[in-house]
Amino acid sequence: MAKNIAVIGAQWGDEGKGKLVDLLTAHCDAVARFQGGHNAGHTLVTGGRKTVLHLVPSGILREHVVCVIGNGVALSVGALCAEITMLEAQGVAVRERLRVSGGCPLILPSHAALDKARERALGGRAIGTTHLGIGPAYEDKAARRAVRFEDTADAAHFSAALGEQVKFHNFLLAHYGAGAVDFARTRDEILRAADDAAPLMADCGALLDALIRAGKSVLFEGAQGAMLDLDHGTYPFVTSSNTTAACAAAGSGVGPTAIDGVFGITKAYATRVGGGPFPTELHNEAGRLLAERGAEFGATTGRPRRCGWLDAAALRRARQVNGMTSAGLTKLDVLDALDPVLLCTAYRRRGEVVELPPAGAHALAECEPVFEELPGWKTSTAGLTAFDKLPANARRYVERVEEAAGLSMDIISTGAERGQTIVRRNPFLT
Repeated sequence: MAKNIAVIGAQWGDEGKGKLVDLLTAHCDAVARFQGGHNAGHTLVTGGRKTVLHLVPSGILREHVVCVIGNGVALSVGALCAEITMLEAQGVAVRERLRVSGGCPLILPSHAALDKARERALGGRAIGTTHLGIGPAYEDKAARRAVRFEDTADAAHFSAALGEQVKFHNFLLAHYGAGAVDFARTRDEILRAADDAAPLMADCGALLDALIRAGKSVLFEGAQGAMLDLDHGTYPFVTSSNTTAACAAAGSGVGPTAIDGVFGITKAYATRVGGGPFPTELHNEAGRLLAERGAEFGATTGRPRRCGWLDAAALRRARQVNGMTSAGLTKLDVLDALDPVLLCTAYRRRGEVVELPPAGAHALAECEPVFEELPGWKTSTAGLTAFDKLPANARRYVERVEEAAGLSMDIISTGAERGQTIVRRNPFLT
């Protein structure tokens, strides 16, 4: 029986979702992105070639997979067209298999300008956004003034709606002492890109529903991670969309009963980009080694990521808010050189032991991690494809993470390549 699985990040993003989604797409018929924008960076490595995707779903490298950008995604049409051009240069037939919801709210140049101006005004209290305009675009969506992809089909209608939005944005930019955005240039740039992308526009909810009714399997691909969720993350140091599995239905146009399971992805350690509390963060040689061995730089921005030990308390919260039915563990090989290896199993806050992250950034900043020390293995796990071939201490570490998080680590990544993976249980086949 076909299954439809939501795949989400279980940390602060950058968990290696792109690789595992690419792996799982061998067993599904469609992949649907349901939230986020081109601030996401999903990296795929196949045959030694690295492909970084920002908007196009990670199933695009599989010739049998239909790819959908759902209505919950904030869309930069220019970024989408640039990504399509990049993939076509690699010989990928993108336009044959990619469809984009007309309901996607558009990200405008004025959104990016506002993003930068606000972050600058916040100074030391800045969120640490990518400056790409995703947050302001979602604000306009919630305020019911967004210009949507479907609006570009009528140039006159689009121009009128865009004019109102750019006028409002320029009013705000003046408040921040930033320069105005030119309306005519914005209109012409977006309409050119939209004309190129117009054949991709579709009723994506109906498309996915038809596939599911025909017995096909759909993978719902999330961006960022659970601890950056607008409602359940370290607010206000979060992204501007709901990153949790519940959004997979609303952001793609199908009902929640269409989703059969939730597969969460965590690194074997933890990273975070931007501001906000990070209880297990390391400022020592171990942290430097994690950053160096894990190549911890953002796929979208190139920013260095903050590194720390795996936080099982945060992972338990991710399991709870997503209803995770199974999980994947990535970058186990990055820990090969460390001994001992630490695991955060709880926090200490105001003299009490806390089993789950408290709500909001302020409360989490008061938490100190309770660490459990485990022996390292000091042996290479790179490229191993069988769990029983892992060094004994590496197996013990995985098993202790499973116990602490209350999750089965069904897929374990031991390298960047598609084949460098241990598959203990495939969520699409069980």
